[in-house]
Amino acid sequence: MEIAKRIQGVTEYYFSQKLREIDYLNGQGKNIINLGIGSPDLPPHPDVIKTLYEEALKPNAHGYQNYKGSPVLRKAFADWYQRWYHVVLNPDSEILPLIGSKEGIMHICMTYLNEGDAALVPNPGYPTYRSNVTIAGGVCLDYDLKEENNYQPDFEAIEEMDLSRVKLFFVNYPQMPTGQKPDSDVFKKLVSFAKKHNILIVHDNPYSFILNEEPISLLSTEGAKDVALELNSLSKSHNMAGWRVGVLCGAEERITEVLRFKSNMDSGMFLGVQLAAAKALSLDKDWRDEVNNTYRKRREKVFELLDLLECKYSTDQVGMFVWAKIPDRYKDCYEIADEVLYNSNVFITPGGIFGSAGNRYIRISLCGSIERFDEAIRRIGSS
Repeated sequence: MEIAKRIQGVTEYYFSQKLREIDYLNGQGKNIINLGIGSPDLPPHPDVIKTLYEEALKPNAHGYQNYKGSPVLRKAFADWYQRWYHVVLNPDSEILPLIGSKEGIMHICMTYLNEGDAALVPNPGYPTYRSNVTIAGGVCLDYDLKEENNYQPDFEAIEEMDLSRVKLFFVNYPQMPTGQKPDSDVFKKLVSFAKKHNILIVHDNPYSFILNEEPISLLSTEGAKDVALELNSLSKSHNMAGWRVGVLCGAEERITEVLRFKSNMDSGMFLGVQLAAAKALSLDKDWRDEVNNTYRKRREKVFELLDLLECKYSTDQVGMFVWAKIPDRYKDCYEIADEVLYNSNVFITPGGIFGSAGNRYIRISLCGSIERFDEAIRRIGSS
């Protein structure tokens, strides 16, 4: 049976492949320390788990749910956006809960891209943007994010591209993998650019509360709702990656358009998960500060590890990872990643998986105990 053309240009997700290799090495007794994947190892707030348990006991909680999500969850997202981002959203028409924001990227691509349409994707950037555009039949146009430009779009360089087929422009601040903070001036330029070229901005915003004291939504920019959709998620901000709770926010017309595709792809989330997510969204800053204090201590350990590897990095990064430039003696990021894996039994992520602009960089996740980082440092230091 021949596979569909739409996935012939798409490879298996890098981490899916690498985890199999790590499982194989562990089967040989290697006990690999995985510092690659950003899957929170801390639990959600106890009240969130309690809400899930209590709701799951109710006999009427297990049926199909509304395709637009529970009104309780939509209201909670609206309150959360107003409280932390100072953005007013109508919970009935401008908010669409998602089974994780990753599915929302696919929904957007399938809703707006015809075969041959183009999308601007960041290099380096989240690989899912590229793969989803390709699966939808679109063409990816890279725009480079450079360290010397603070990993911000070079609008002059983008203006020189052929933008005639571009319909989507993916952006992501705080940026993954570089940890670059959001910038309100850049957001204003994005909105102006989108209006000029009739392009839909897709802002992916799952990291805004991790080690970042100034969370910003693109939708807080004047006129943004006319030209932008924003994805958000509880995976990182509330330690709920496996719960698969995300959201799409934007103008009613855009939400309605995406819902036409989404409603044919899945049904609503389990009600107990939605109500527990609503509880998570109501948590105060004290809980978030506690989580960030843990990440802050871990980040110091990552800096120590990177110093051992003689990598260069900015201490001003935010988010769940640290992005670092490798020494010149290495051919590329894959060489240093393999050296650390096979000599020290520690897995770190080669930056090249995020695009060619990442070939001289590595990324290390903050998801792991202090003891794991200490052991990784010991192994690397002694190899």
